[in-house]
Amino acid sequence: MDILLGDVHSLKQKRSVVRPIIAEVQRRFPGVAVAETGHLDLHRRTEIGIAVVSATAANCGAVLDDCERLVAFHPEIELLSARQRLYNEDED
Repeated sequence: MDILLGDVHSLKQKRSVVRPIIAEVQRRFPGVAVAETGHLDLHRRTEIGIAVVSATAANCGAVLDDCERLVAFHPEIELLSARQRLYNEDED
């Protein structure tokens, strides 16, 4: 997820916005892995990656959609884009 942060003027302020969002996703969806994965040196942008493992693609998609809605709900950020990629056991 590519995210634009609101009124943030330093990397310290960025961390104070991004960390609670990541913690909330982990708390609400304990089976997912979530981390800040991009735009680490920019103070108004961030990229959050979420990984899910499931027996069905439909379940992965549903969990990722729920995570996206949870992140997008935060009024202090603007979700610029989100994309999903599914991998199966046949892919390298």
